[in-house]
Amino acid sequence: MGKLFGTDGIRGLANEYPMTSEMAMKVGRAVAYFFNRKEKGRPKIIIGKDTRISGYMLEYALVSGICSMGADAYLAGVLPTPGIAYITASTDADAGIVISASHNPFYDNGIKIFKKDGFKLSDEKEAEIEKILLSDEISSICRKVRMTGGVSIIDDAEQNYMDFLLSKVPENFCQGMKIVIDCSNGATYKVAPELFARVGAEVETLFNDPDGRNINENCGSQHTSELRKIVLEKNADIGLAFDGDGDRLIAVDEDGNIITGDQILAICAKSMKKKDQLKSNTVVSTVMSNMGLGIALEDMGIKHIKTKVGDRYVLERMIHSGAVLGGEDSGHMIFWDHQTTGDGILTALKLIEALKNDFKPLSELVKIMNVFPQVLINVEVKNKPDISSVPQITEAIRAAEKNLAGKGRVLVRYSGTRPLCRVMVEGPTRKITEKYCQEIADKVKEQIG
Repeated sequence: MGKLFGTDGIRGLANEYPMTSEMAMKVGRAVAYFFNRKEKGRPKIIIGKDTRISGYMLEYALVSGICSMGADAYLAGVLPTPGIAYITASTDADAGIVISASHNPFYDNGIKIFKKDGFKLSDEKEAEIEKILLSDEISSICRKVRMTGGVSIIDDAEQNYMDFLLSKVPENFCQGMKIVIDCSNGATYKVAPELFARVGAEVETLFNDPDGRNINENCGSQHTSELRKIVLEKNADIGLAFDGDGDRLIAVDEDGNIITGDQILAICAKSMKKKDQLKSNTVVSTVMSNMGLGIALEDMGIKHIKTKVGDRYVLERMIHSGAVLGGEDSGHMIFWDHQTTGDGILTALKLIEALKNDFKPLSELVKIMNVFPQVLINVEVKNKPDISSVPQITEAIRAAEKNLAGKGRVLVRYSGTRPLCRVMVEGPTRKITEKYCQEIADKVKEQIG
């Protein structure tokens, strides 16, 4: 892992290193330089953001860096992350940048970079950009630029992204459906309600009044209590919860039950296989996926590949294996036949498509997968040594695995974006799972917390 880039770009507290104006300007310079090294002409860099108040500060700093290198900045405004990926890939842009910390609180922010084809950068490419922006070379190159770049506003970015999504479903696709949408006061607050209304749904919208500070605040894909309540009150067919930047989806069925990313994967896999759309008969997920997903896929005769956490790693394995469906339990879903990255709204459309094709309510479709009790405890840590180098932690892990005796699993890993150690345990009962998870988490806190 580099000094700046984590599992999903650069992320941290806004106005503190590395999420400062100074660093954002350096990122802008490095991106403009990196994507112009082998080509002539003025690089075109698209910038989008979510609704965080610090987005403006970082946007202007990025623009300053880009223009100082002789490149042009094109501002798409507030738009879901997958929208920026689509706009970047569908125009003559050289790169796209998203200012967002996804599902994190408003006081965090981040910078994600897309190539001109709409794909996120590999670890190797991020390392190259990091080396450039941390070196003195970029400043000397900048001083030699005699023709600075300009800034343009993309007035139709939102409409273009919506047209892309609408092209994936028939007209009046959701006619007769009642849908509740939680926009998390984030980047989907305009696009999602309008899109589902345009495909014929009766839409009830929650948390679509961003003020710069309320993004993800007790709402969205990680906080679904209000969505569940309104789905029941309104007798809705489905509830849809997006995260702050719109690349995740967590659903709620008509009975108010949460439908996780793994369950959505299982439902969509079955639907796609039935329609002969599941190329390579393969689904890719991460090591964090519930054991129930693997069992469900095996029962359906579908190959299951696991990779490390991060949607770009999921996509890499999808490309390598020829799979067109992959994702994470957190709600990142990739439908590679349609999009280059996780897309919450597209996932919602595909889930509804599966629901309509089977003529069954979501509460029935989800029975395809049994969810093993899973407990996740996040422990704040001061440093991140190799887990295997801390005997007290590895002993606790071994003891839990021995006691589970093949009827569960343990996964301990560091967050790629925050100073956290994530302790996850799955087991046969909630009580047993909580016990072993807490024992390991206590050791982590004792040793490195």
